Amino acid sequence: MAFILDGLETESYDRTYRDADLIRRIVTYFAPHARAMVVVAVMLALASLFNALAPIVISRAIDTVAEREGLSHIVLMGAIVLLVGMLAWLFNFVRQRVAARVTGDVVLNVRTDVFSRAVSHDMSFFDETPVGKIVSRVTSDTQDFSNTVVLTLDLLSQILLVGMLTAYLFTVNWWLTVVLLVMAPLAAWIALSFRKLARRVTLDAKRATATINAHMQESIGGIAVAKAFRQEGRLYDDFSGANALAYRVGFRRGAVLNLIFPVVGIAAGVGTGIIVFLGGFGVTTAPTLSVPFAAAVSGLRQMSPGEWYLFLQAVGFFWWPVLGIASFFSQFQDGLSAAERVFALMDAESTVQQNPQTAPVQELNGKITFDHVRFAYSSKEIVLPDLSIEFPAGSTVALVGHTGAGKTSIVRLVTRSYEFQDGSILVDGRDIRALDLDSYRRRIGVVPQTPFLFSGTVEENIRYGRPDATAEQLRYAASHVGSGDWLADLPNGLSSEVGERGNSISLGQRQLVALARVLLQDPAVFILDEATASVDPVTEAQIQEGLDSVMAGRTAIVIAHRLSTVRRADRIIVLEQGRIIEEGTHDGLLDAGGHYADLYNTYFRHQSIEYIEGAFADGAEAPAG
Repeated sequence: MAFILDGLETESYDRTYRDADLIRRIVTYFAPHARAMVVVAVMLALASLFNALAPIVISRAIDTVAEREGLSHIVLMGAIVLLVGMLAWLFNFVRQRVAARVTGDVVLNVRTDVFSRAVSHDMSFFDETPVGKIVSRVTSDTQDFSNTVVLTLDLLSQILLVGMLTAYLFTVNWWLTVVLLVMAPLAAWIALSFRKLARRVTLDAKRATATINAHMQESIGGIAVAKAFRQEGRLYDDFSGANALAYRVGFRRGAVLNLIFPVVGIAAGVGTGIIVFLGGFGVTTAPTLSVPFAAAVSGLRQMSPGEWYLFLQAVGFFWWPVLGIASFFSQFQDGLSAAERVFALMDAESTVQQNPQTAPVQELNGKITFDHVRFAYSSKEIVLPDLSIEFPAGSTVALVGHTGAGKTSIVRLVTRSYEFQDGSILVDGRDIRALDLDSYRRRIGVVPQTPFLFSGTVEENIRYGRPDATAEQLRYAASHVGSGDWLADLPNGLSSEVGERGNSISLGQRQLVALARVLLQDPAVFILDEATASVDPVTEAQIQEGLDSVMAGRTAIVIAHRLSTVRRADRIIVLEQGRIIEEGTHDGLLDAGGHYADLYNTYFRHQSIEYIEGAFADGAEAPAG
């Protein structure tokens, strides 16, 4: 059956929990609702009591009819049956209503905790884990997690009902009741034997669902690229593969879980036949019954038709909990599988180490020192073998080099998104591991290569890093990026909607919003991964002016892609395979004629005014406008 699970992978942080540990943690979420659960328990007991009374009252009514008693007596018995049914419904309604409220509160708390834990993970966690799979655990699995208690209450209701009814049946005919009870171990064994298999197949089904969610997240997120390259068919093929995997896993789960009911149903049918056969002899009025099984049924006393009906009803009431156990353990294992996935996400360990005695960062000058730092994403992927570098406070340092040189890794270490293996990183002379992460990161402003904007207005996105900023502070930040001229190009100024991911405005405007957001944050350290996409000259000038405003008086680390930024840097560091091969100013490195000069001629030179003027001087026709 390995082919069924081909392509179904666990996450690196997944772990296996004992059932007892899972149940104990689930109970902790219901502990604050102890009073409500007591109400549920009382309503559960009363509902079970009246549900058990219903067949008893009906059996007495049958005997009343058989004994040809008066019509008034029959009407009275009918009224009692109606009253018992109504009370049973009422108690059950109250129980389900209170339980639903408690379950809703628990789902709310679990989702809050798991989401809070998810967003607190390091960036390395999100780099390694598909977003769709995290979403699946926060949404679907938390709901299934809470259903375990609802299933438990339903099973307890059935068990209470059977217990009460069985106690009464002993007073009617103890021998037939014993026969009924003797069948229970066999049925329970059949149901419980499916437990481990049910746990495994339901866990696989949830992983398959998470895989589908991950494919959907990636496909929809990259739909623009797919359409640009006319690769919608490839998206469909990838989704079809994941969908086929989910089908195979779902089919296996359905086959296993649905097999439980036929097996238990056969056992229940045999048990019903035995009770019908033996009970029939008890109803027979002949004083000397001559049948081959007369000796075997000698323990049966004569029963009335109503009592026989009661036993036939009891067979159904008795076997339903056994079927319920089968259903319960399959669905309960479903809930435990969900709980296991939720708790695994919550318990995933952070790769970024932090000293318990961390000190809050009150002020930051911005001097950052790498001292023989060794960093690797994995044992086979050493990015920075032995890096020593210093970023003086208030200076602008540009990092340049080919892809894979280690530029982004340096930035990730400065922001404490990843953990380095050897050496030390000092911030203002203090070990970065001894700084409180939250307060430290508040003093670092980051603009990624593709700025991300949340759905909402431009103003809301600028305020994102500092929600308590005043209107004057916000206007100051927006107007000091590109002199504020870019705001006039927006349809409603600061109130303009940016759309999902900021797609309603241009890439250049998104960069300006991101710069204004950092300027309002007023960090001590500014980190910029410049966008490689071209923008029009006006927006380019606005972005550069915005950069000048943000970098002024701050330590700025720039992964540079624009010549204008490189030229303005106080120092340029050229990296290759995680090592510094050159450093200096723009003019000094060009004069040296080394690796930077090659990079300049390959990537930067075509951006210079001299290059453009030279191209036109050679006979090229200037573009119109």
